[in-house]
Amino acid sequence: MGQRLTQIATRTGDDGSTGLGDNTRVSKDSLRVHAMGEVDELNSNLGVLLCEELPASVRTLLVEIQHQLFNLGGELSIPGFELLKTQAVLALDEALAQHNAALPRLQEFILPAGTRAAALAHVCRTVARRAERALVALGHQDALKDTPRQYLNRLSDLLFVLARVLNRMHGGDDVYWRSERLARADSE
Repeated sequence: MGQRLTQIATRTGDDGSTGLGDNTRVSKDSLRVHAMGEVDELNSNLGVLLCEELPASVRTLLVEIQHQLFNLGGELSIPGFELLKTQAVLALDEALAQHNAALPRLQEFILPAGTRAAALAHVCRTVARRAERALVALGHQDALKDTPRQYLNRLSDLLFVLARVLNRMHGGDDVYWRSERLARADSE
C-alpha cells in the first residue's frame, strides 16, 4: 500500500481536493471519497461500541471487523486495488449463523434500543447500511468488485444480530415495537 503518513496537516486539501492512494487527486465531494468517509465513520462507531462491556467472542469479532473495514477503506482509496477478500464475507456468514442460532426467533419488529451496547450496535448497523448505499452509488460510476458491497450488507445483518445478543447479555431482551394494528387485532 502507499506510503505511510508522516505529516497529518499537509494543507494540500485546502482547495477541496484530496489525494487517493494511487496519487491522483479528486474532489472531497466525489462518490469515492464519500464512500471512504462512510466506511471510516462505521469503523469509528465500532470503536465506540468496543468501549462497552462485551463478551470476549464479540470483542474479538468486532476488532477483526475493524481491520477488514480498514482494508475496505484502503481498497476504496486505490481504484482497482483489492484488499478485502471473499474470506472476510464468509467469516461474517459464519458469525451470523453462530450468533443467530442462539437467539429466539423474531415474532415482531424490534426498536433500536435496550442496553447501551445494543443501541450502539444498532447505530453501527445503520451506518453500515449507509456505507453500503454509498458503495452502490459509487458502483454506478466506477467498476467495483462485489466483495466490498457484500461485506457491508452482511455486516449490517450481523450488527442487528449482535444487538440482540448484547440485549440478552445480562438477562435482558429486545425492545419490541408496539404495533397499533397488531394491538387492535389482539384485542378483537
